[in-house]
Amino acid sequence: MSSGVQIKPKTAVQKSKTSSPLPCSPEPATKPQPKPSDKLNPKTIDPFGTPSRTPSAFAAIYAKGGIPCRLVHGSVKHRLKWDCLPETVPFDPLLVTLAEGLRETKHPYTFVSKEGFKELLMVEGAAEKTIPLLPRLVPVLKAALAHSDDEVFERGLDALVQLSAVVGPSLNDHLKHLLTNLSRRLMDKKFKEKITVALQKLEQYGGKATVAIIKSKIPTYCSISS
Repeated sequence: MSSGVQIKPKTAVQKSKTSSPLPCSPEPATKPQPKPSDKLNPKTIDPFGTPSRTPSAFAAIYAKGGIPCRLVHGSVKHRLKWDCLPETVPFDPLLVTLAEGLRETKHPYTFVSKEGFKELLMVEGAAEKTIPLLPRLVPVLKAALAHSDDEVFERGLDALVQLSAVVGPSLNDHLKHLLTNLSRRLMDKKFKEKITVALQKLEQYGGKATVAIIKSKIPTYCSISS
């Protein structure tokens, strides 16, 4: 009996010896612990991850190959490479899509939309292709000019001047819809000169009738002909 009693503590010791590796068992438990913490770690989570799951219309179209040009990185500056000659590309809906891309704030969308819009307007016969699209282009440019991001506003302003250079007086009927945002930004000293130059360009391309339209929204505007 006593020997039997002695065997029990031995087996207990043996069990404790065999269970000595148990301190290693928490290791597997510690391994999964970082996993939930990783999810909460700001280094492993992109704070802008949510917008990336719901890309903008322009980003989605670009990702699907709907924009027939791509960014080419150069040692000095970037450029666009067109899949086909810009002259052969239908302006509808590409020009409107590029104008919508002016509101993008991420690379390469910012460059592709800005440069693509400009290069498309430079092709031969751009005026006759662009004028019918003005009713759709103007609201898009208005949204860019109303954007809180300064760079988006500047891209919208540059695009407006480029558009005016192509369509000329045809823009006058739509101009009043764009001037309110320019009037607001004119109060900002850093944009005052740039907007003034843009307004002078609009007058230059739009003709004398443009002066009255501009002054109806911006009474302080001084005509280049005065």
